[in-house]
Amino acid sequence: MGIRAYLEGEGAGLVSPPKKNAKNPEPYDKEFYKRRNLIERFFCKLKDFRRIAMRFDKLLSMFEAFVALAAFIIYSG
Repeated sequence: MGIRAYLEGEGAGLVSPPKKNAKNPEPYDKEFYKRRNLIERFFCKLKDFRRIAMRFDKLLSMFEAFVALAAFIIYSG
């Protein structure tokens, strides 16, 4: 069994669009891809905060607090 067949059996679906020059392009959910892209862009912005990207905080509670603060700054900005 291939990995794609296994993942489809587990309920996973194709999210990324196929290459434009694919001979037999697989169908994908365009709306789900748009939402996934929003989340990926959010995490990219979150990693712009050096303190988060480098994980300077030793305590999980401090790290989570700064992630929440950064998310608020991104959301409000």
